[in-house]
Amino acid sequence: MKTDTVTLDETDRALVHALQIDGRAPFRLIGKALGVSENTAARRYRRLRSAGVLRVVGGLNGTRLGYHAWTVRVQCTPDAATAIAGALAARPDTAYVHLLSGGTEISCTVQTPTADESEALLLHKLPRTGRVTAVSAHLLLESLVLPNGWAGPARLGPEQAALLAPPVEASGATDAADAAGASGLSDVLDRSDAAGVSLGPADRPLLDLLARDGRASHADLATATGWSESTVRRRLAVLRAAGVLTLLVDVPPAVLGFRAEARLWMSVRPSRLAATAAALAEHPEVSLVAHTTGPTNLLAAVNCRDPLHLGRYLTTRIAALDGIRAIETAPVIRTVKRAGALLPPDRRPR
Repeated sequence: MKTDTVTLDETDRALVHALQIDGRAPFRLIGKALGVSENTAARRYRRLRSAGVLRVVGGLNGTRLGYHAWTVRVQCTPDAATAIAGALAARPDTAYVHLLSGGTEISCTVQTPTADESEALLLHKLPRTGRVTAVSAHLLLESLVLPNGWAGPARLGPEQAALLAPPVEASGATDAADAAGASGLSDVLDRSDAAGVSLGPADRPLLDLLARDGRASHADLATATGWSESTVRRRLAVLRAAGVLTLLVDVPPAVLGFRAEARLWMSVRPSRLAATAAALAEHPEVSLVAHTTGPTNLLAAVNCRDPLHLGRYLTTRIAALDGIRAIETAPVIRTVKRAGALLPPDRRPR
């Protein structure tokens, strides 16, 4: 089913916002926040998930484990772009794989556990073919807005949102690796974050299933791990409280009415970088703002209603930020992968 055949009403849009607040919130609480029955909330979610336009996925916040997050740009010939994007999307350590501009550029985000693995990724693991004309990689240093904090789906008021407040999580809202989504879950190593939470091989089945379905039942997670349901509950609580596990809403912006996506690479005066990033973070069009290394130092992902809206946004709100010295705008023409594990084509949110 194509996204342009799916229409979301206000209850559906409120459901998306509810899941953005807490992707594993019980349908009983979601229904209460939305003013509908538990059965209605559950039925709405299952319908949209079956239609391939909405799912919740579990993501690994690699920054909590000392991982490195990168945004990678691959320039290639038009005849090779689709195949190369598909190969990148099939990797377990990638997320947000997009075809940009005229179909000659691919962007994606990647998490790598170590500096050595970052080097191996950039030098050896990316597609090696004469049809790739250039590759650049930019380390994400700090993120002020992340995809799950995007204001576009917002529908619920403060009192409704308070009903869905997730378990208290360690501070991690500005962790750059969060921007890489649910990538890298199949390469979990024995590592510890500042809170003393470690991940080992026993966690891999749990995280792999959550990368496919962040709302997988405790019974299904117990089956996948061989643990008891009570152990699964405790482990989820620990990982979420430590900020190691995040829950992301995988939904195409187009079904929410935002049909013009773009990536902005900006060169900002160092003295104005923090202020410019903070200003962008307040824009409802923006779903990602991150400081980066490289010839540009600020990356933003924007979602607009249509090309006219995008044009107005660039010539008014972006143009008003006097710290920006240069900007490169690349429209997203196709999204091959967002957060989470890549599903079969007939099951992917499109």
